[in-house]
Amino acid sequence: MGESVEEHLLASVRSTVFKESETLEGKLVKIEGYDFNQGINYSQLLNSMVSTGFQATNLGEAIAVVNNMLDWSLADENPTEDCSEEERSLTCRESVRCKVFLGFTSNMISSGVRETIRFLAEHHMVDVVVTTAGGIEEDLIKCLAPTYKGDFSLPGAQLRSKGLNRIGNLLVPNDNYCKFEDWIIPVFDQMLKEQSQENVSWTPSKVIARLGKEINNQSSYLYWAYKNNIPVYCPGLTDGSLGDMLYFHSFRNPGLIIDLVQDIRAMNGEAVHASPRKTGMIILGGGLPKHHICNANMMRNGADYAVYINTGQEFDGSDSGARPDEAVSWGKIRGSAMTVKVHCDATIAFPLLVAETFAARRMKFLEKS
Repeated sequence: MGESVEEHLLASVRSTVFKESETLEGKLVKIEGYDFNQGINYSQLLNSMVSTGFQATNLGEAIAVVNNMLDWSLADENPTEDCSEEERSLTCRESVRCKVFLGFTSNMISSGVRETIRFLAEHHMVDVVVTTAGGIEEDLIKCLAPTYKGDFSLPGAQLRSKGLNRIGNLLVPNDNYCKFEDWIIPVFDQMLKEQSQENVSWTPSKVIARLGKEINNQSSYLYWAYKNNIPVYCPGLTDGSLGDMLYFHSFRNPGLIIDLVQDIRAMNGEAVHASPRKTGMIILGGGLPKHHICNANMMRNGADYAVYINTGQEFDGSDSGARPDEAVSWGKIRGSAMTVKVHCDATIAFPLLVAETFAARRMKFLEKS
C-alpha cells in the first residue's frame, strides 16, 4: 500500500517536472552561435548574432530591420488608384526608397562613432539627421583639436585643476573650446551681417549647414551633410558650448536671431511630406533627438521601421528608456512597423550594425548617387 502511494506520488511529481512540451521545431530560430572552426568571417559572425541569444539577438534583429529599411522601394507596393502614370512605371517606383532619419546624442560624436556617422553622411546614406548641441559643436571642435582617451575613474577636481574636461573615459582639453570660440565668433559676425544687410532668416538647421560649409574639413560629418544637402536639426542648439558662444556673441555684437519655429515646420514636414515613401528611424541614445524624430513621425501616423540603441530602462517613465511599443501607443511608430531596441552601448553596437547594413551596400549607394 505504502509503495503504491509512493509510486503514485513519484509519477505525479515526474509529470509536473517533465511536463510535455509544445513542439518548437520549425517554428522558432534554434539558438546556435558562430563556429570559429569555419575560420574568421565577420559577415557570418554578425549574421550569427540573431541566433546567439540575449542582446546579440536584438543586434541581429536590428541588422535585419535596417536591411529591410534599405531594401524597400515603392515597387514593393501595389499602385494606388489615384497615382499618376509616372508613379505607375516600375523605374519610378524602384527609385522611391525609404526615408531614413538618424538621431544621436552628443557623446556619439565625442567618441569614435563620429567616423561612422561621417561615413553615412559622406555617402548620403541617411536623409535627415537630428542631434543635440554637443553633437554639433564636438564635430566642429574635433576639426580644430583632438579628444583623448582617459579613464572613467580620473578624479574630477584634479582634472579641473589641469583644465581637462572628462566625457566618460574621454578627455577634452579646455583649450579646445578656446580654439572653437576663435573660429566660430567671426562666423557669427558674418551671419549677423547677412541678417542685417540681406534679410537672411537664420534657423538652427541653416546655422548648422553654414557651420558645415565654413569648417570645410572632410573629417566632419557636418561638412558632408552640407555637401550632400542632408538637413541636420537641433532644437536644443543653445544647450552646450555652442550656446555659450551665442551668449558671448550677444554681448560683443548683439542682434543675431535664430528662428526655431521655421525648423519645427521643416522637421515635421520631413515626415509629413515623405509619402509615398516609408520612413525609418535609427536612434542612438535617448533624450531630445529620440523624441524629436518620433514626434515628427507622429504627424504621418508613425514610422514604418524603428531601431533604438541605448542603455536606458523604461521603469522611470523616461522617453529615453522607452521601448518602441510605447511610441506605437502615441502613433509615432505604426502598429505594423518592424521595430527593435538593442540594450547596448551604441559605441559597440552601431559600428557593427553599419558594417552589415550600410557599409555592405556601399556600391549600391554609389550607383544611386
